[in-house]
Amino acid sequence: MNWSITGDRPVYVQLIEQMERAIVAGEYRAGTRLPGVRELAAEAAVNPNTMQRALQELESRGLVNTQRTAGRTVTDDAGRIVRLREKLAARQASEFLDAMRALGYDKAQTLALLEGLELSAAEQGGPRPNNQGGA
Repeated sequence: MNWSITGDRPVYVQLIEQMERAIVAGEYRAGTRLPGVRELAAEAAVNPNTMQRALQELESRGLVNTQRTAGRTVTDDAGRIVRLREKLAARQASEFLDAMRALGYDKAQTLALLEGLELSAAEQGGPRPNNQGGA
């Protein structure tokens, strides 16, 4: 996993957000075992205690389960993952729309821009939106 930690917000919050994105994107699949705390901390270049705090929060949110003999696993509750994916997508869309309004775009102009970009990508054989999970 590619970690990106900045100094503008608490590190454990950034770890939680990045782990959530990895789970909804399927990088950490439902039901699979997560690497250990020390391994994840080394990958992210953070203190193991900070990674432990992030994992405990993910567990309290029901996204990660701790099993004595098997370590931590991603929840196998597909509905929970889908709901998180929808929540994250709505947040991204809201931030995008706020930024477009700040640039002076109205709804019609924003939609026209997006449609133009989608057509341009399709004509060039570029990546198409991923419609996985009904989003």
